[in-house]
Amino acid sequence: MQRRTLMRSAGLGSGAMVAGGTLAAPAIAQSMPELKWRLASSFPKSLDTLYGAGETFARYVAEATDSRFQIRVFASGEIVPGLQVADAVQNGTVEIGHTAGAYYVGKDPTFAFDTAIPFGTNARQQDAWINWGGGRELLGEFYKGYNIHSLPCGNTGAQMGGWFRKEIRTVDDMKGLKFRIAGLAGEVCNRVGAVSQQIAGGDIYPALEKGTIDAAEWVGPYDDQKLGFNKIAPYYYYPGWWEGGPQTSAYINLGKWNELPKAYRAVIEAAAAKAHTLMVSKYDAENPKALRELVAAGTKLMPFPQSVMEACFVAATELYAEIAAKNPRFKKIYDSWRPFRNETILWFRVCENTFDNFMGRQSAANKL
Repeated sequence: MQRRTLMRSAGLGSGAMVAGGTLAAPAIAQSMPELKWRLASSFPKSLDTLYGAGETFARYVAEATDSRFQIRVFASGEIVPGLQVADAVQNGTVEIGHTAGAYYVGKDPTFAFDTAIPFGTNARQQDAWINWGGGRELLGEFYKGYNIHSLPCGNTGAQMGGWFRKEIRTVDDMKGLKFRIAGLAGEVCNRVGAVSQQIAGGDIYPALEKGTIDAAEWVGPYDDQKLGFNKIAPYYYYPGWWEGGPQTSAYINLGKWNELPKAYRAVIEAAAAKAHTLMVSKYDAENPKALRELVAAGTKLMPFPQSVMEACFVAATELYAEIAAKNPRFKKIYDSWRPFRNETILWFRVCENTFDNFMGRQSAANKL
């Protein structure tokens, strides 16, 4: 009875099924306005999981409203280039975008917290901070300054370290390396001698093929195999220490968000949450097979040397202190995020990692 009352008060009707992923709501279909929005994605159609999250989101919104609220999804470059989605949402060129905050650190490094910062949190820890650690409220305040309302809408899980033409044995091997890497991670890599470049997903392959770059990171085996990086660069490094749990987001023009009926806002929240969950679970399901196939085809799977990891960790910590000293927006969020990260990592050390590491040893010993 309490559930039915709550859902009626939200305008969803007693037949709505949020947890099941279908929001069948006759009350909405009968009384809500008809809306047609455009969603600009930062991702190409070939990446069915990243781009597909936008399609999943749009489909659930349409189903929940009996198609009275329709969102048409456009791939990177169809309306605006992939790295200009935030601008398109901010100025009202489109009502909504699907992108990653890390792409916009050139505007303000604070954007990175909405995706991931080097040596940060994994996917579950990021969700915990957003939902229970004040992250949503802090980011909401920040995004108001850009006329954007942001919602989590996907996560890839921990990413790989990328594809390299040459082997990385020491920090010296990073010097002069032209590396496609986005966000604050690029600045960290610059500090250890690399030359970072930010390139949209669909443009990475030709840049690597032509030698414009020497190395490139993207997501992980499932996407990287589709993009064919293994055909050009033989060394596949892990982990992507810059993106332990990178979140993608739905950016909604703040004026358009404020105009929406409360019921439509609830639908958007539920649709984004569904797309969020499906993305990370799909990567977890698809990455193992793709990795096996890549290795079988000759890919050289390599861990980053500990010395490289440690040098980058020191560089990242110094970078955050420097940014916080001169950027009050970054500092406000960093001062909340950092202690939360430290606490949640402590918990994972006690239990989660102990279990995962034990199971990893059983797998390595072929005991599973």
